[in-house]
Amino acid sequence: RISRQQITMQSQPLARIGLGPVRLGLLGRERQNVLCYSSISGIEKVPMSKFEPSEYVNDRYKAIEDRLKVVRKRLNQPLTLAEKIVYGHLDDPETAEMKRGVSYLKLRPDRVAMQDATAQMAMLQFISSGLPKTMVPSTIHCDHLIEGTTSPQPDRGGSFGGEADLKHAVTTNKEVYDFLSTAGSKYGVGFWRPGSGIIHQIVLENYAIPGLMMIGTDSHTPNAGGLGVCAVGVGGADAVDVMAGLPWELKAPKVIGVKLTGKMSRWTSPKDVILKVAGILTVKGGTGAIVEYFGPGVDHMSCTGMATVCNMGAEIGATTSVFPYNKRMHDYLVATGRASAATLADAFKEHLRADEGATYDQLIEINLSELEPHINGPFTPDLAHPLSKFAEELRKNNWPTELKAGLIGSCTNSSYEDMARAASVARQALSAGIKAKVPFTISPGSEQIRATIARDGIMDVFDKIGGTVLSNSCGPCIGQWKRTDVPKGEANSIITSFNRNFAARNDGNPATHAFVASPELVTAYAIAGDLTFNPEKDTLVGADGKEIKLEAPFGDELPAHGFDAGANVYQAPPESLGERSKLSVKVDPASQRLQLLSPFKPWNGDDIKDSVVLIKVKGKCTTDHISMAGPWLKYRGHLDNISNNLLIGAVNIANGKPNAVKNVVTGEEGPVPATARDYKARGLSWVVVGDENYGEGSSREHAALEPRHLGGVAIIVKSFARIHETNLKKQGMLPLTFANPADYDKIDPTDRISIEGLKTFTPGVPLTLVGKKADGTSYSFPVNHTFNENQINWFKNGSALNAMAAAFKAGKM
Repeated sequence: RISRQQITMQSQPLARIGLGPVRLGLLGRERQNVLCYSSISGIEKVPMSKFEPSEYVNDRYKAIEDRLKVVRKRLNQPLTLAEKIVYGHLDDPETAEMKRGVSYLKLRPDRVAMQDATAQMAMLQFISSGLPKTMVPSTIHCDHLIEGTTSPQPDRGGSFGGEADLKHAVTTNKEVYDFLSTAGSKYGVGFWRPGSGIIHQIVLENYAIPGLMMIGTDSHTPNAGGLGVCAVGVGGADAVDVMAGLPWELKAPKVIGVKLTGKMSRWTSPKDVILKVAGILTVKGGTGAIVEYFGPGVDHMSCTGMATVCNMGAEIGATTSVFPYNKRMHDYLVATGRASAATLADAFKEHLRADEGATYDQLIEINLSELEPHINGPFTPDLAHPLSKFAEELRKNNWPTELKAGLIGSCTNSSYEDMARAASVARQALSAGIKAKVPFTISPGSEQIRATIARDGIMDVFDKIGGTVLSNSCGPCIGQWKRTDVPKGEANSIITSFNRNFAARNDGNPATHAFVASPELVTAYAIAGDLTFNPEKDTLVGADGKEIKLEAPFGDELPAHGFDAGANVYQAPPESLGERSKLSVKVDPASQRLQLLSPFKPWNGDDIKDSVVLIKVKGKCTTDHISMAGPWLKYRGHLDNISNNLLIGAVNIANGKPNAVKNVVTGEEGPVPATARDYKARGLSWVVVGDENYGEGSSREHAALEPRHLGGVAIIVKSFARIHETNLKKQGMLPLTFANPADYDKIDPTDRISIEGLKTFTPGVPLTLVGKKADGTSYSFPVNHTFNENQINWFKNGSALNAMAAAFKAGKM
């Protein structure tokens, strides 16, 4: 049911949606702007992390408090938590316009985090800025380049699994790791070595502090929202801006409120909250919004459970997701060695939760007591199925019911609690003499998690049930899975506790039906080997022939004996500029993995004329379709080499095939990248035409860099995913949307396309697309854009990096 009435906090049924504005709880006018500011004066200085002893949280909190005093005076209204954190990081709170969904904000994030696949391009761009050191605390995390294996491999001496995979990765990626290590040391960036863990788990354990703002070059950066951080996934060019000391630009997000009531029980877990929300909002329902969770149900969820919910908010297109500070966060901070930060957050808690009477643009309510376990998929993370109806959906849609693999872990679900709950299911099977019927893999989120579950016997349980423990890395979740049990093209089903399940995402096989669920549910399915199995009511047959029914899973949210840090996996940069200046970062010109960047050419001052259509894309086109991961990850630091995967996964509407387009000059059909290179060599600019939510998924800026590198000038679609649209702008491309979505049908792949109005390019004023068909007839229609003045400057300079370099040269920065 959708209501446009004002909604209060009472009497909301399960998953009711209200479209706003929505005011929660009404305050008298005299109370709306009279809030008591918590004082942190006199509290001992708290470092941002143990690795950054001279950077203090107190200073950040004081700056937030000062900005919010200005903001409250100007807005004179209650604020959501999202607004408090975002507006508390305004570069200029005295003059900034603050209209949700309208204004472009200039913000000052407190931190930057980069994973190794995207850090290569980000650091190459930062090096070209000429600055001696990053201006905010920044880190690099080696988690994406480690390929996972589940069967003996000749290139690993017949071994497989975590240790063998890590050793192999260190050897094969040595050039990239050495580059990132030395670049980090020279420019003051912390370096987390291969095997340290997944970026988002490392951030949660070490760097996330309630109320702060961070950006990360990975779409699942919002994971830190589980610890009250406004954490946003961005492209590398945004990271470069912040590392260079520039304000970061973001359109003021709308705020979607999700009120949680009740308490989870039995097989229901925090994962089911976001699976339910994904089913409600779909993959683009959160676009341009921060999802803010609140309500009494929040206090019945662990800190890492809240992180799971925030992590997968990326799958609904949300800018980020966030939870209010509470005791579960306090306890997690204490358990991870940050008791002083917990004490400081306690004193600052007035700013770490929404004001009473705060207004939301949309409201969703979920009663956790009524929430069923969910399984989402296949092929999209928003196709939600309650457990009680899943078997019926499998049969109705003729999806393969025989399970071929179960995989748990990843940045979404690899906490101690996740592993403990999964192990509690496995122990029950072992006690009945049952092992996993299918390959079962476990990806620990960090070295700390790995060491702790090994000490506490959880790893032994997984080993006994037949599981393969992979390295502390992303692995199969991002396609780093050397799968050998199913031939490519063969239809099969897998189930994971990951976050994303697009076609070919995990194993490179477009016929694999990937489903997403909680780790404990995945474990139960791996034991049963059958997706029609319902652990809440069905039974298994033990080794003695007797039937057993699995009890509901249980696991401590924090280890009773504390965390075991494990091996030393962090490399700190030298503290002094003198030491850093002696270091050099070298890139071999002959390298096939790394390539120094050359600036893109600036705009020529004219309209775009007679561009060819490289491809008219049919249906879903994620960043995986535009720039695949998996084996291509090794080229993330070499723009020309990785451009050979441009749009190879996108389906051509002209023939229904991927990676097959007609060259309009030669008449020959060929791969998309080769055709783009031919057009570029001939001096022909080209455009891409696409459908809804173009560029959803990963934050990878290569999906924007590659079309720019190979001669593209514009991407014209029905709608964009937020990060990809920004990435295109950053690289000097024109991301345009049809004013009338039906105009998509007017363009044929053989048309020539002109874009008029660039000489008077102005925010809010549409451009005009003129199409010329092969028979000489033509058509025209308006196309919209979301460029502001600053972004138009990026376009005119050829890229945001060019604009920054020009400003530095002119002494304007």
